[in-house]
Amino acid sequence: MDHPLRPVTATIPPSFWPRVAIVASIVAAFELILLVVTSSALLLHHGHSQAARTRSARATVAPTHAKPIVHRTHPVAAPRVGRGKVGVVVLNGNGRQGAAGAAASRIKRHGYHIRLVGNAGSMTYTHSLVMYRPGYEGEGRRLARDLGIRMVTLLDGMRTSALHGAQAVVVIGA
Repeated sequence: MDHPLRPVTATIPPSFWPRVAIVASIVAAFELILLVVTSSALLLHHGHSQAARTRSARATVAPTHAKPIVHRTHPVAAPRVGRGKVGVVVLNGNGRQGAAGAAASRIKRHGYHIRLVGNAGSMTYTHSLVMYRPGYEGEGRRLARDLGIRMVTLLDGMRTSALHGAQAVVVIGA
């Protein structure tokens, strides 16, 4: 005997779907937070590793941007050796091609010995500066005065071995 099939109806209580929507919303919010935290961590990590790679790739120097010394608490040291005995490293810090070479020629005309001409670790220097090795403040200040550079500071950010025997470093800014 044939019996007509009765439609099968699921007996889902009416309060079921709002609960499903709430649970799905909570899961989606949790996934969104997890995605934001993970991507932020990856971006920060990438930025730090990129900065470390950039620092290690710099061939010569990454000196800090010095500020001019306005007030001195001790007397300025007098130069101890003549210009011909002062070795100078000249670095391009402004990115213009040939800036360090032109400056090296000018420095040589003043009688200084050029030890190295190259690029600074950064091409964002807005002002030129002279850095000097400890014990050569007088020579560094004289070099700055000869070149008309107002920023003079103790050598920072460069190893002595990278100086090639020089007593002063000139970074050419914009």
